[in-house]
Amino acid sequence: MEQAAPGEFELGTDGPKEILVGVDDSTTSLRAASYAAGLARRQGAKVTAVYVAPLASLGAATPGGSVLVAAEREAANDLAADLRRRAAEASAELGISVTFIATEGDAYAEIRRIADEIRADAVVVGASAKAGHRLIGSLAVRLVRAGRWPVTVVP
Repeated sequence: MEQAAPGEFELGTDGPKEILVGVDDSTTSLRAASYAAGLARRQGAKVTAVYVAPLASLGAATPGGSVLVAAEREAANDLAADLRRRAAEASAELGISVTFIATEGDAYAEIRRIADEIRADAVVVGASAKAGHRLIGSLAVRLVRAGRWPVTVVP
């Protein structure tokens, strides 16, 4: 088989080498993670799985609010630990490199920041099932509009 000259497209070898996938334990995000893992396995790419916990709710300003915030944070930490464990299992089972990052904040802003930091070649997210996102735009739509990377939205 003939090798392509440097800088020339070669069928079967071009594609993402660094894939970011957003995960949050929803059905669609877990499908997105499976899709990203399969793509990484076929392409010989690395995967960075990102979980973004929402910021503490406004309930903190009410009496007893600190208890609510503590409970939300504990639930987010437990979910992050479970997702980290699943990422490690997938890495071992599929023989791919998976890095797990847990952070807190606005999902769009954090995924965009991390994708830029790791120089992601592709972003994979699950489709939103929330009805309100039809009006204000889902995470996926906002990432597509950013136009910085190819974005795959998994149903």
